[in-house]
Amino acid sequence: MTPTATYRLQLQPDFPFSAAEKAVPYLAALGVSHLHLSPVLEAVPGSTHGYDVVDHASVRAELGGEAGLRQLARTAREHGLGLVLDIVPNHMAAAPRHNHALWEVLREGRDSAYARWFDIDWTAGDGKLLLPVLPGPIGDELSELRVENGVLHHGEQRFPLAPGTEGLPLPALLDAQHYRLAWWRLARTELNYRRFFTISELIGVRVEDPEVFAATHAKILELVRDGVVEGLRIDHPDGLADPEDYLRRLNEATGGDCWTVVEKILTGDETLPAGWPVAGTTGYDALRHVDGLFTDPAGAAELERSYRDITGPAGDRGGYWEGTVRRAAYKVVVHELAAETAFLTRTAQRVCAADPALRDHAPWALATAIRELLVRVPVYRPYTTAGGPSPEAAEAAVPEEAVRQAKAAFTVEREATAVDVVRELALGRLGTGPDQTAFCARFAQTSSALRAKSVEDTAFYRYVPLISANEVGGDPGGPAVSPERFHAYCARLARDWPATGTVLTTHDTKRSADVRAGIAVLSECPERWAELLKRLAGVPAPDPLLAWQAWQTAVGFTPAADSGVPDASRMVPALLKSVREAGLHTSWTETDPLYEQAVTDFVEAGPAGPGRRTVARFTRALAPYVRTSALGAALVQLTMPGVPDLYQGTEREYFALVDPDNRERFRTGPPDEKTVVTTAALRLRRDRPGVFAESGTYAPLHATGPAAAHCLAFCRSGEVVTAVTRLPLRLAEAGGWAGTELVLPPGRWSDLLTSPEREFEGGAPVDLAELFSDRPVALLSRRS
Repeated sequence: MTPTATYRLQLQPDFPFSAAEKAVPYLAALGVSHLHLSPVLEAVPGSTHGYDVVDHASVRAELGGEAGLRQLARTAREHGLGLVLDIVPNHMAAAPRHNHALWEVLREGRDSAYARWFDIDWTAGDGKLLLPVLPGPIGDELSELRVENGVLHHGEQRFPLAPGTEGLPLPALLDAQHYRLAWWRLARTELNYRRFFTISELIGVRVEDPEVFAATHAKILELVRDGVVEGLRIDHPDGLADPEDYLRRLNEATGGDCWTVVEKILTGDETLPAGWPVAGTTGYDALRHVDGLFTDPAGAAELERSYRDITGPAGDRGGYWEGTVRRAAYKVVVHELAAETAFLTRTAQRVCAADPALRDHAPWALATAIRELLVRVPVYRPYTTAGGPSPEAAEAAVPEEAVRQAKAAFTVEREATAVDVVRELALGRLGTGPDQTAFCARFAQTSSALRAKSVEDTAFYRYVPLISANEVGGDPGGPAVSPERFHAYCARLARDWPATGTVLTTHDTKRSADVRAGIAVLSECPERWAELLKRLAGVPAPDPLLAWQAWQTAVGFTPAADSGVPDASRMVPALLKSVREAGLHTSWTETDPLYEQAVTDFVEAGPAGPGRRTVARFTRALAPYVRTSALGAALVQLTMPGVPDLYQGTEREYFALVDPDNRERFRTGPPDEKTVVTTAALRLRRDRPGVFAESGTYAPLHATGPAAAHCLAFCRSGEVVTAVTRLPLRLAEAGGWAGTELVLPPGRWSDLLTSPEREFEGGAPVDLAELFSDRPVALLSRRS
């Protein structure tokens, strides 16, 4: 069953299934059709997110276990709701104490029945699995190791011992194991298992193996067969060896009638592979297009120029978006992903050594070619398998221009031919042997990790002219989206992916939609932003880039309705995370305590301190325009093609920064204007599903008159019209709606957002000043 709308709940020990069950009546009244639950399988104790799975066969006991989940499903069904689950096929927690499968691998080595579960390169570790879990070098930690009851202890950590080794002296005992305990810093260069991005605490799972797939999906499939679960959200499919094959197997196993969406980030005009048997993405592409509607391109360009002048044009502290991304990619591929590129180099070496025609490609040349091609993949990954067809999209992911540029890193032309070898391996065109297959898959997996870490987790924090655009799937170099481009995007969705997911706020967004709306309005008044910075210049910051980003954060995070007091306990962690991710002055692994203290002092003395009063006055003046954009974005997402997903609490004003700030437990709150809009749209979707269903249509409506560009309108299936105001500050400066009209389709139309409902006659021009006289948005339903 395809949902009409879903509502994401973040489950955690202090918000278990029983708490979710109590929220069911409220959510049913809101108008959603399905609860969207964060991962429910057994995870590391205390986990607040559930992505660190340790047992695929069990529903998490801390949440109430399988009985609690089934009871939640029954209660939901009684209120007309179904369940959608977030599942994690790519990785598990690398926590031996809790992960039984990994425990057995550590105890028995590559002969373990579970060894095939994990993506481990045993040859790279001389037959041992590297465990980079110690706080210091092994020599400093020997005194902390002890054996008790046949188990090796280090603090709270536990490790199994190979049978018969329990009585050996400590050095001999360590040498006799199938794993090597090591300092955590060795993970960057010495790790010999695939991980999630650069997180060594999460180990890659080989779901491409049919037995591993069956074992890790049995419980989920049982819940689907029993009707407990009606939909699945697939976390990070780009981490899999062969996403399409995985999705086909999953589709077959669920009987083909389970609504499934994938957390796939589409770059630029990239489209979802047509062969994937899914309803679509989780919706970050929709987020980018909706946000872009409420960003002024001219103002964004002016902000960019001012940003470069203030932060400096040199290096990573300024410049242009593309250059920032490229520099970040080099940093990540050379440092954070050194172990991953080493695996690719070793594998390419073996391929070349086995072929006399390729034997003279030196290891350094192959390593250079791998690095230079990886940083030039323009999307998250190519989709191809060794020996399979090389689709046009895959070749575009490793284009000829990338080959030409990569060869420029070589001084000897013949040595540069290593780039050709690496491209052919990446596209699966050098055979189907084990090494060719492994290289093709791992190049794609590493490409995905590199893109995520270099763009989302590095460049987004280094290039910040307008931080509302620095969102998952976003394009800070071109943040604005025209109505024409938006309409074309929606037409493609209605035609190709009508049941795809759409989102504005998620558990992974760096700022909630309402925070982004407050920041995006700066693109309509860059001169006011420049004046604000001048008034705030008396608060010294450690560096200009931080100051720019911190004050923009304060602008978006200061709700106009309250006293304008950003909470330092929330802003300081978010800004510290920003500077660590940027990696320019401090980082997660090489912290600079003095710089981080300076950041803390600045935020407490400025954006979350006395400077908050200046920011509050600024945001109060912009509040009507922020309100207009926030309501417009919400209504567009709720009525455009696709299935809208609401993050917990976002049915009303919701101000949150990057995780963990956005993962507070779910609480209901007083309704506001956004609640009125959200509830009306959700109930309309519920009551008239055919209008928005896969067979529904999408038609742009175009206003006429001097302010026509400020109206975004469309009609769904000839029965529902959405009309919203865009760039409202620019509209006000230009004189408002005078002389601007919109012709509605034939019929009698009622605005569901007014009380009593106002009616309009279709087929004739409607004055937009009249249409928007009560609210800056309208939701019209055809009565006849």
